[in-house]
Amino acid sequence: MLVLLALLFACAEAGYRLGLCRRSRLDESAKSRLSSIQSAILALLGLLLGFTVAMSVSRYDGRKHAVVSEANAIGTAALRARLLPAPERGEAVTLLRQYVDIRLQSAQQRLLDPAALDELERKALQLHEKLWLLAAAVNSKEPQNFTTGLFITALNDLIDVKGLRDAALDNHVPASVLVLLFAAAILAVGMVGYSNGIATHRAAVVTGMLIVLFALTIFVIVDLDRPRRGLIRVSQISMTELKKGLDKPLP
Repeated sequence: MLVLLALLFACAEAGYRLGLCRRSRLDESAKSRLSSIQSAILALLGLLLGFTVAMSVSRYDGRKHAVVSEANAIGTAALRARLLPAPERGEAVTLLRQYVDIRLQSAQQRLLDPAALDELERKALQLHEKLWLLAAAVNSKEPQNFTTGLFITALNDLIDVKGLRDAALDNHVPASVLVLLFAAAILAVGMVGYSNGIATHRAAVVTGMLIVLFALTIFVIVDLDRPRRGLIRVSQISMTELKKGLDKPLP
């Protein structure tokens, strides 16, 4: 954020100084055309900002929906696990408790420690394998048991939803769009500074407010689009409520 602010202010200052140098060479017709060009660039930047905000918000909403879907899938598997025979019932619920803990840790882990993320992913896959082997063992004992089939279906949904949630985490605004946004912001601020130089008036307050607004909007876009890096995080309340429910002892 601070780097972006410094860059935009530097561009505005560079544009202002360039405008001061060139103002004597421009007639009124050229100044009028310059004003039209500046308006067009600012309009383009506004369009890009709106478009990119919509993209980042839609991806953020998709991640929130994925958390709820995974919590529902795990909760369904836990409910159906309670229908299993006594020895396997307790083991299945215990494995699902461990799985919820790992998924919560994974959601809270930042990209600063990729080794920790890889370890959590490995543990999640191990729990998938243990749960599937448990379901297979129960099914081999009672192949005609309807409740076992329900648990296997729920377990399959749990695994599928994990993949969808992981994909939602990796679904970002394309880098080319962000590069275009940064370039448009730099060009727009530079043009504002250039126009101020042509008019020999900095308009420091208005220009500063414009730069801060642009920088804040871009910062929010990037923050929404990078859930493991920024300040805006996807709520995990569905998973935490599920954890509380699973921590209750079996009847």
